[in-house]
Amino acid sequence: MWRYLAGAAGALLLAGGGLVLWQNTGSDPAFAPASPARAASPEAIEQPPAATEQTREEKRFARYDKDSDGKVSREEFLAARRKAYAKLDANGDGKLSFDEWSAKTTDRFAKADGDKSAALTAEEFATTRIERKALRTAPCVPETD
Repeated sequence: MWRYLAGAAGALLLAGGGLVLWQNTGSDPAFAPASPARAASPEAIEQPPAATEQTREEKRFARYDKDSDGKVSREEFLAARRKAYAKLDANGDGKLSFDEWSAKTTDRFAKADGDKSAALTAEEFATTRIERKALRTAPCVPETD
């Protein structure tokens, strides 16, 4: 029974502490919302408009529509795949062998296998991680008073 009472007392203490912290944020200027006069000032930082799905789709369509006729033909649509296939087809015979298809992966494994044991340790496996491009974000500009 005392466990339930201790749990209830702890919950009340946490709720009370949260309420005190929440009320104090209104008096701290760092947490205060920007005033309408300040937001209308010329120094206010204007946010660029967010890209919509429509503009992204229009850009994607324009990349595929190489002859700019307003239509994406089958050849235009498959061109990117043909380039990727040609990169894999090392001997240019129009057919992909398993070795050609897996060459990049095989090379990455061989490069990561530092001790040449034909097996990757956890440290070696960590080096096979594909590096992704960082998302572009707007620079964070601190507010000045």
